[in-house]
Amino acid sequence: MRTPVPAGEEILRTACLFLNGKRGEADFGLPSGPRPPIGSAQGGGGGPRIPPGLFSNSNNKKMTQPTAIQTLSDALRWRYATKKFDSNRRIPADQWSALEEAMVLAPSSFGLQPWRFIVVETPEIRAQLPAFSWGQSQPVDCSHYVVFAQRKGLSVADVDHFIDRMVEVRGVTRESLEGYKGFILNFYKAATEQGWLEAWCSRQVYIALGQAMAAAALLGIDTCALEGIEPAKYDALLGLEAQGYTSLCGLAFGYRAEDDKYARTPKVRFPLSEVVKHV
Repeated sequence: MRTPVPAGEEILRTACLFLNGKRGEADFGLPSGPRPPIGSAQGGGGGPRIPPGLFSNSNNKKMTQPTAIQTLSDALRWRYATKKFDSNRRIPADQWSALEEAMVLAPSSFGLQPWRFIVVETPEIRAQLPAFSWGQSQPVDCSHYVVFAQRKGLSVADVDHFIDRMVEVRGVTRESLEGYKGFILNFYKAATEQGWLEAWCSRQVYIALGQAMAAAALLGIDTCALEGIEPAKYDALLGLEAQGYTSLCGLAFGYRAEDDKYARTPKVRFPLSEVVKHV
């Protein structure tokens, strides 16, 4: 007899078996039937048959030109945690709009997006942030400062809100999504009962944080993530608690000052052979 698996892990294991064709659609309330061929629009990669439009995105556009390998490598090697920003330089409006979109387009588990990105523009509010950020000056010196916040007490209503958005964007019925909603709610129930829902939500936010920093680097825009903050004081200043969110970290965007010595400091990373393993 195998060792019992906690409910949350069992759900994830079942999902993996499902996606590999070893559990039936009925386990999730999805319609049964033959699986589409590899590469088909319905399922791609030989995956399970799913309600039309469930994982498609009508807003998708073909890439005009994939980013060159060298461009990607150069951008990621160029970026660093900028300690001193040029307070006189501002990010152009079109580039900032692109960065906001990059944050919104970040992936999250189930697509639930348990986050808010608060762009702090009011000078009087920004002036108070260094006192709640271990004395760091980036919140006032940078061009744009964003607070990454997670949903507190994610609820069934949040899941319903997401399902409503899927219906709106993809033009499907709520009935066609009942199986998928049930799967999410089973996961939610396990996470709530076992006490790791908040930790799971925070991990989703960090995915968006990483995407934002990478996107900025590709645009030649510097960033610095600030985890050295006092979340409770950030929340009070920004009124986040009343909105059901709490601060995780800040992200400063802008341009490095010419005298920031860290811009010329070699990037320290462990060798690829030590970090990346092939099995």
